[in-house]
Amino acid sequence: MQTRHLSYILITALGAVFFIPFIGSSHLFDWDEINFAESAREMILTGNYATVQINYMPFWEKPPLFFWMQVLAMKAFNVFDPNSGFAPEFGARFPNAIIGIITLLVFYRIGRKLYNEKFGLLWALGYLGSFTPHLYFKSGIIDPTFNLFIFLGVWYFSQSVSTNQNTSKRQTCGLLSGLFVGLAILTKGPVGGLLWGLTVFTFWGVNGFSASFLKDAIKPFFSAIAIAFLVACIWFGLSIYQNGWGLFVEFIQYQIRLLTTGDAGHEQPFYYHFVVVLVGCFPISVLAIRALGTSGSGNSQGEYFRKWMIYLFWVVMILFTIVKTKIVHYSSMAWFPVSYLAAYHVNNLLSGNWKWSKFTGFGLFFIGLVMAIALTAVPLVGQYAAQLIPYIKDDFAVANLSAKITWGGWEQYMGLAYIVSVIVMVSMRNIRGLYIATALCLFGYSAVVVSKIEGYSQRAAISFYESLKGKDVYVEPIGFKSYAQLFYFQKQPQKPKTEAYLLNEPHLDKPAYFVMKITADSAMKAHPNLRLIKEENGFLFYERK
Repeated sequence: MQTRHLSYILITALGAVFFIPFIGSSHLFDWDEINFAESAREMILTGNYATVQINYMPFWEKPPLFFWMQVLAMKAFNVFDPNSGFAPEFGARFPNAIIGIITLLVFYRIGRKLYNEKFGLLWALGYLGSFTPHLYFKSGIIDPTFNLFIFLGVWYFSQSVSTNQNTSKRQTCGLLSGLFVGLAILTKGPVGGLLWGLTVFTFWGVNGFSASFLKDAIKPFFSAIAIAFLVACIWFGLSIYQNGWGLFVEFIQYQIRLLTTGDAGHEQPFYYHFVVVLVGCFPISVLAIRALGTSGSGNSQGEYFRKWMIYLFWVVMILFTIVKTKIVHYSSMAWFPVSYLAAYHVNNLLSGNWKWSKFTGFGLFFIGLVMAIALTAVPLVGQYAAQLIPYIKDDFAVANLSAKITWGGWEQYMGLAYIVSVIVMVSMRNIRGLYIATALCLFGYSAVVVSKIEGYSQRAAISFYESLKGKDVYVEPIGFKSYAQLFYFQKQPQKPKTEAYLLNEPHLDKPAYFVMKITADSAMKAHPNLRLIKEENGFLFYERK
């Protein structure tokens, strides 16, 4: 068997081992994970796969491709059957686990094409062994899938204008670029086309708006746009045909509002995404810095693609720095170019073209130890919650920490082991060892600690919703936004009732239950139509009198 075939098998096995186990062991997290899984669940119940819904009302914020993927996984594993052996969370997160495996294989294949076997493996291993890239493939959010499509759109377009390609190959690459941009638009909306278009325009602009580039790019560019438009019309056209222009107009208005206004609680400082990428993408973030501004001794194809990755990185970072709403995964597209630049750096080190930098060593030590200390501290906070509570001023957080979560008393040693790994591997300048240590640490943390963290933050409310599953009742949160009551109560198809109706209607047709946080408005907690059932871990549970 050829070496590359063994490498494909090895990468697939590593991705399966690290990304699939334990993805169903904790509840989905509000908002995004539950939001998306609920849209998929409602598609299954209603049989309406053309219109994305939440609470059985049109949901115009996202296109449906990722929800279709979740639907396939939920049906394949029959996750809503208690006897299937698969939790609903497994079905919701499984698509990204598969996308994670595919992403590693794509990195290996492209790295091997640009350089060699070693570079491809370095690139894949770096992404597997970095914090947020690793963890997001174990989640149920849209971005890992969206990011892969955008990256492939940029990759194929870079090849369509490469001087190393013949005319036929260029045109084929242009069509493939459009296919993946279209899939990105079907996954998350027009921002997919925007990121791709800005990257192409930036490449052209930085190269002096070259006439020769324009000549080479004009055909594949418009071919890509045409294909992307046709792919996007698979859903947009069907949606307009079924629902008229109203839903489409609301969708576009939402995309514009997302870029120009800030959601409450998500207006962060301008440098927010730079900190997120630097800390969250450790260790590849530190390794990528040098390759952002310094060229090595790579071949012409590798250097050429490095430019594309640098421009993609800055397009993402600048665009989402301008956007007022700032959430961690908004800049996650930058993780792809960061991973390439890190592999470029490590490859130059291993090839002897670059010498080890004190700046790189310090960055790996400092951020690595910060992350390792945080991993060590989280279990200790849970184990010594009673001693810490007097120093916490947030009433809801204090109540969360009162949850009865069983700790083994050894979980902090995973963080301590990672501290040792960082010190040893960085001292030895063993980057591959650091990648492997990070991946192993995250695997263990995902299996043991994440479900305990979820136990503090939301499990009391979700358990309440689950206790009402199958009953003919109303259940709603009051005073905070959540989708958990829909997914975990498994609400059946019906038009939603307003909060005012459920609270004040003299003769409801069935019982109603409500959930509030202990920080809710005092007047609402004392509402004359409500009777307190219980208080648990910061949540108040009421029934309608």
